[in-house]
Amino acid sequence: MSFAEKYANFYKRILPSPFTIAILLTLLTFLLALIFTKPEGTSSGTYILKLAGDWESGLWKEGPGGLYFAFQMMLMLVLGHILALSKPVSKLIDRITIICTNSANTAMIITFATIFVSLFNWGLGLIFGAILARKVGEKFRAEGKTLNYPLIGAAAYSGLMVWHGGLSGSAPIKAAEEGNLQSMVENVGSLPERIDMSSTIFSTMNIVVSLLLLIILPAIFYYIGKKEKPFSNLPQKEVIESKTEVVEGAERLDNSAIFAIIFGSLIILYAIYKAFILPEKITLEFLNPNFINFTLLGLGIAFHMNFAKFTKAAGSAISGATGILIQFPLYFGILGIMVGSGLIGQISDWFVQVSTENSFPIYSFFSAGLVNIFVPSGGGQWAVQGPIIIKAASELGVSYPKAIMALSYGDQLTNMIQPFWALPLLGITGLKAKEILPYTLILFIAGLFIFLLGLLIF
Repeated sequence: MSFAEKYANFYKRILPSPFTIAILLTLLTFLLALIFTKPEGTSSGTYILKLAGDWESGLWKEGPGGLYFAFQMMLMLVLGHILALSKPVSKLIDRITIICTNSANTAMIITFATIFVSLFNWGLGLIFGAILARKVGEKFRAEGKTLNYPLIGAAAYSGLMVWHGGLSGSAPIKAAEEGNLQSMVENVGSLPERIDMSSTIFSTMNIVVSLLLLIILPAIFYYIGKKEKPFSNLPQKEVIESKTEVVEGAERLDNSAIFAIIFGSLIILYAIYKAFILPEKITLEFLNPNFINFTLLGLGIAFHMNFAKFTKAAGSAISGATGILIQFPLYFGILGIMVGSGLIGQISDWFVQVSTENSFPIYSFFSAGLVNIFVPSGGGQWAVQGPIIIKAASELGVSYPKAIMALSYGDQLTNMIQPFWALPLLGITGLKAKEILPYTLILFIAGLFIFLLGLLIF
C-alpha cells in the first residue's frame, strides 16, 4: 500500500466533513473558554449563557473577518471561476496543460504556478490552481490516462501556504496603512506611523523564504509524483452549454458582444485609472479584495463577450462558494467566543511569558499557527492577535516587521492542516478533503522547516 493510500485511509477513519469539523471546533472552543476563562464567583450557567451570546454575536460579525469579508471572498471565488470558464482563459490554461504529461511533472508545474500566482493574490492563486488542476484532470480522462489527482489537488492548494507573505498578505498590508498600529495598540508610545512593506513583504528574509518555497515545494511534489500510484477517478469535462436560440427584442442586449465588451472594458479602464493614474505616486494600497473583485467583474464580462454567457457561467461557478457561505459564520462564532472570553489573549500571552527577544518570533509563529486552526481568516487573525503581537514585541524589543512576518508565516502554514480554505478548491475539482490532506501534510512539514529557518537566520 502506497504512502497516499495509507494516509487516505487514516484520514478517512478520523476526519469528518469540513462542516462537521467546524462544529467540533466550536464545541471545543466553547469548552476551553468555560474551563480557562470563567471568572471566579460566576456561576457556570451564567457564564455558559454569556459564551453563547458571544458565539451568537460572532456569527453575524461585521468588519475585519466578518460577513462583509465573507461576501468579498465568495465574490472573489465566483468571479474568478467565471473568468476561468471564459474561452480566452480556458485556451490559456489548455496551453499550460499541454506540457503536463504525467503525475510528477504535472504536480511540479501546478505547484510552481499556484505559488507564483498566490504571491500576487491568494484568491486568484486558489482559483487559478483549482481550475488548472481540474483542466488537467479532464485532459487525462479524455486521453484515457491515469493521474494522481489528489496530489494535483494538493498542488493547487499550495498557494495558501505562501499568500500571507505575498502582496495580498493581510497583516503586512494593514500594518502599512497610516495609523493602523496606533489604532490597534494602546499605551505603546514608540510605535511607528506605519510599517512599510519594504521591511515585511519585500524584506530579505521574506524574499529568501518565498524563493525557497517556490523551488523546494514543486521539487518535493515532483518526487512524490514519481513514487506514488496514480488515481484514475478523474473529472468529466465541464462545459457551459450554449444553445442556438432566436433572439428577439430586448434579449439582443443580453447576447450583444459589443455591449458586453464595452461595459467590461470600461470597468477595466477605471480599475487601471484607480491603480496607476489616480494616486499621486504608485503604491500597492489599491490591492484589496474590492479592487480584485471589481477587476474580475470587468474581465469576466469582457471575456465572455455577452451577459447571457456570463450569467450561465455564474450559475456553474456559484456552487463552489457553498462551503464559505455555510461555514464562515461558524468560524466567526468561534472568533466571537475567543475574543469575548479572552481565550485568544490567554493563548498568545502564554507564548509571550515564556519568550525572550530571540525566541519571541518563533513563539509568535507557533501561536499564530495554533490560532489559525480555530480562526482561519488572516484579516480576522490580525485584528485580534495583531495587537498582542505588536505590544509584546515592543516590550521585548523585537523587530516589528519580523514579528508581523512571524504571525503571517504561522497563519498560512496551518492552512495545510485546516481544510477550510480548501473548500472552494474541493468544490471545483470534485475532490474530498481526506484525499488531499496526506499531501498537504507534507507541504506543512516542509514549510515548517523553511519558515523556522528563515526566522532563525534573519
